[in-house]
Amino acid sequence: MIIRTILLAVLVMSGIAFIFAWRRVVKIGQDTRRSPSPIQLGIGFVTDFFDTLGIGSFATTTAAYKLFNIVRDEQLVGTMIIGHSIPVVAQALIFIAAVQVDPIVLGSLIAASVLGGWFGAGICSRLPVRPIQVTISIGLIAAAAFMAMSQLGVFPAGGTALTLPVGKLIFALVANFILGALLMLGIGNYAPSLIIFSLLGMDPRSAFPIMMGSGALMAMAGGFRFMQAAKFDKRAALGLTLGGVPGVLVAGLIVKSLPLSVLRWMVVGVVIYAATMMLKSAIRRPDPSIPLGEEILPAL
Repeated sequence: MIIRTILLAVLVMSGIAFIFAWRRVVKIGQDTRRSPSPIQLGIGFVTDFFDTLGIGSFATTTAAYKLFNIVRDEQLVGTMIIGHSIPVVAQALIFIAAVQVDPIVLGSLIAASVLGGWFGAGICSRLPVRPIQVTISIGLIAAAAFMAMSQLGVFPAGGTALTLPVGKLIFALVANFILGALLMLGIGNYAPSLIIFSLLGMDPRSAFPIMMGSGALMAMAGGFRFMQAAKFDKRAALGLTLGGVPGVLVAGLIVKSLPLSVLRWMVVGVVIYAATMMLKSAIRRPDPSIPLGEEILPAL
């Protein structure tokens, strides 16, 4: 109980610090007075709504941004990390309070993810555009594959355990560190986390507070570094936050569960489309006459 209470307090205090840091950054540069567009707010609501139900937000957000040509590729990861941070804090508060899991396992796995996220953000914030495009494309394809195989019943349904023995816990700590680093490259952690914890024999429901607590703290840890590098779209990130928090509250407190099988197959198709378009952007030779960001996706 003490560890759970400390985690909740850390989430709240980190979220407040994150908001103040973001406000300082937003005051610097251009377009600081422009509010997010309705599309940007809608993307935040929809992606975080389904994120709360376990679908994940990175693949769907990337697909939406590619579809509407909203965010330049080199700003994509930073925008998602910063914009989804506060909505994921809301998710974490709901699930850590509601779902029982061994507090030592919960706290240690979240700590490993945060360390991985801090390490990964330091690398990703300095990468040029093309490696980011290729990495995110691979992550999207992997996410689509994981989701499709889950739908086909390839992965185990999971056990009933709410804790892990020492050997399995060490394995999970290493895996969570790696997932935290990959998150900073735009590769979501929800699908791999569900698979890993299921293979280790845990109740899949116990993965939610771990995933969301990890996601919240490591996103904020990485978000600070993306803020320092100014490598994000301020309006789009704000749209994710302002639209995302209501989406989380509706999904977590009102809807709670939906028949998601058909929706997940639709998401698989959309994610594959986004991965294909981003790979196309990375492979083709940019036209020097086109300003950076406008060659990302042809007009639809």
